[in-house]
Amino acid sequence: MRAAANPEGAGGSRAPEGIASRVKPKEETLFHSLEVTNFTAFRHAELRFSRGLNVIAGENGLGKTHLLKLPYAAMAASAEEGRKRNAREPSGKVAGVRIAEKLVNVFRPDALGRLARRRRGGGHSRSEAMVRRVNEDESVGFTFSTASKSTVNITHEMEDWCKTAPVFLPTRELLTIYPGFASLYDTHKLEFDETWRDTCIMLGAPTRRGPRGREIANLLDPLEEQMGGQLILESGDRFYVNPSSVKGLEIPLVGEGLRKLGMLARLIMTDSLRKGSCLFWDEPEANLNPKLIREVARAILGICRSGVQVIAATHNLFFLREIEILLGGSEFKNVKQRYFALRQGEDGVEISQGRTVGDMEPLTLLDENLRQSDRYMEEFSE
Repeated sequence: MRAAANPEGAGGSRAPEGIASRVKPKEETLFHSLEVTNFTAFRHAELRFSRGLNVIAGENGLGKTHLLKLPYAAMAASAEEGRKRNAREPSGKVAGVRIAEKLVNVFRPDALGRLARRRRGGGHSRSEAMVRRVNEDESVGFTFSTASKSTVNITHEMEDWCKTAPVFLPTRELLTIYPGFASLYDTHKLEFDETWRDTCIMLGAPTRRGPRGREIANLLDPLEEQMGGQLILESGDRFYVNPSSVKGLEIPLVGEGLRKLGMLARLIMTDSLRKGSCLFWDEPEANLNPKLIREVARAILGICRSGVQVIAATHNLFFLREIEILLGGSEFKNVKQRYFALRQGEDGVEISQGRTVGDMEPLTLLDENLRQSDRYMEEFSE
C-alpha cells in the first residue's frame, strides 16, 4: 500500500503549546491515516486525518463507528502490549494475536471473519487495513478473511509499541457504571464492547498532582462551571460533584449531559487527554440538549487547540453547524480540521472528505433538514 503525505501540521511546523508539554514527540498517539479494503460496509476507503479536529458525518448504519473502532483497536492493542513488554521490539506474531483479540472485544462479532465484507455471490474475501500514526514507520498493516477466527496476518510491522493509549468515548456516559465495572468485566462474560472497560480504567486513574497549569484551567473551568463544581472520585469507588459542599451530588443525580462533560473533565484531570494524545468520540451530542451540545463543541475545540487530536462521529446537523460557527471565529482559528461524509453507494459505503464541510459532497443530514423545512412551510403556509 502506498504511503500517504504527512498530516496537516506535521513536518517543519511547530506543535501548538498545550496540555502536558513535557510529552516527547515519539510518544504521540496522533493518527495520520486509515486505509481499508473489504472491511464491514466499505469496499475501499482511505481517510487522511488532521492533527486537530476530524468529524465523520453520515446517517445511522453507514459505519461511522467502525471507522472509529478500527484504528482505536489497533493502537490500543499496541499500547497494552507495550506496557507488558516494556521496551522490547514489536513481534509480528504477538501483534497479530493481540490486534485480533482487540478487534473482537471492541466490535463484538461472533468471529473475527465477520468483519470482512462478503463478496457478492458468496465466497471468501480478504479484508485489509493500514493504520498509520505520525509517519510510515509508525504504521501497522494487517489482513484477515471471512474464514479468520483468532489472528490477523501482519503485513507492515511497527518499529515500536504505541507509548500512549488512545481514548474512546462511547455514545453514553460511563461515570454512573464506573464502580466495579472494569473488574467485573475482567472476571465475567459481559456483552459490552471493551471500549467501556478501557475508558472506565482511565476514568479511575490518579489525577495530576500540584496546582493546575494555565492550559488545564482553561479547559476545566468552563466544564466545571456547567457541572456546578469539581468532579471527585471518593474512596476510589464513586464519583461526586463537590462532595464536601452542601450542594454536592452523587453522579447518578446529575443530568446525563453534564455527566458527559464530567467524563471529559476527568480524562483531562488524569492526563489521559494531553498534548499528543487522541480522542475517539462516538456521537458526542447524543442525549444532549442544544445548549449542552454547544458546550461540548466548545470543549472539543478547546482540547484540539491544546494539542489533542479528536476524531468524532456524528449525524447531528446542529452539532456540525456549531463546530463551523466556532471555527469561524478568532478563538479557534488555528485548529486544524478535516471532515468526512459517508453515503451509501452502489458497491458499499463511499466517503468524500475535505478541509471544510463545503468540500464534502452534499450531506444527507442537510438534505433531510431541508426537506423538513419544505414540509413545514407547506403545512403552515396556507
